[in-house]
Amino acid sequence: MTAPATVPAPIPAPGREPLLEIRGLTVDYGEGPGAVHAVDTVDLTLHRSETLGLAGESGSGKSTLAHAVTRLLRPPGRIAAGQVLYHRKPSADGAASPPVDVMAMARNDLRAFRWEEIAIVFQSAMNALNPVHTVAVQIADTLRAHRPGISRAECRDRAAHLLTTVGVPSARLSAYPHELSGGMRQRIMIAMALALDPEILVLDEPTTALDVVVQRDVLAELVRLRQEFGFSVLFITHDLSLLLEVADRVAIMYAGRIVESAPAQDVYRTPTHPYTRGLVGSFPPLRGPRRDLAGIPGSPPDLRALPPGCAFNPRCPEAFGRCTRDIPLLRTPPASPDRLVACHLDDPKEGAGHDD
Repeated sequence: MTAPATVPAPIPAPGREPLLEIRGLTVDYGEGPGAVHAVDTVDLTLHRSETLGLAGESGSGKSTLAHAVTRLLRPPGRIAAGQVLYHRKPSADGAASPPVDVMAMARNDLRAFRWEEIAIVFQSAMNALNPVHTVAVQIADTLRAHRPGISRAECRDRAAHLLTTVGVPSARLSAYPHELSGGMRQRIMIAMALALDPEILVLDEPTTALDVVVQRDVLAELVRLRQEFGFSVLFITHDLSLLLEVADRVAIMYAGRIVESAPAQDVYRTPTHPYTRGLVGSFPPLRGPRRDLAGIPGSPPDLRALPPGCAFNPRCPEAFGRCTRDIPLLRTPPASPDRLVACHLDDPKEGAGHDD
């Protein structure tokens, strides 16, 4: 077995120019009183040239959020409220265009927006790739759909360049998905996502089905590509330890809501929300002294019957009276201007907080 590749350090923190703003996004499965709120009034901002990580246990709403942002939800999923504002680059003369609401885009505009401005890499490359077409045909389909005048030779050259860019020999263009390893399939999915040089890459659990060695290789490739091409990344995973290595900022999601958002190293060194502390305590440190793994007791709640107040309160070792009554709002703690936390323990109006 070869040694895991070293993941390059993330590029320095970018400026605060917003690229994609998610505002009050709510996604339901079903309608009426029995609707399940899989994503509940989420606010999140991806800045230009930034890697934003989104972490949480399975069922927290991460993948639903990714599908909603790209408007790829399938029934019975539906977007009940909210906006997704996309900020295009300024024109050649420096004039800024007003942001575009992805939720209000017409079908033709949405078709152009996908792949050209935003592309998604799904969590199972074997299921995402068409098993009866070669890699070359699948990349060519994407190119021809958005570049109708492109020639067969240009398609072939572009496809070969894309494979070489992600570290796959161009000879694999003639291969079918089942003839490729899991790591190669995932790299080819990344190559297809980069075919039209999008501004945003959404990675939905891109390393879930891969062993740890291949995971490191794919992550190293993603960091290198981001440094080379300058696109922004929304990286979704349940493995917080991966995000801490590659993300600039990390948002933690629980029961359909964002409960904490902060620079990646702050999340690791000083996690604030009890759920974030539980996630950080669930994996062993790679360096330093050994420590016991704490974990999180219990299981994620049933979204059809959320507990009153904070959804995390039945599992929280620090819960007190207000936690069982009021849903905490996402706010900036006085001592941490770069952080957002939804927890009554950090509400300055509460003082010590434990009213009963």
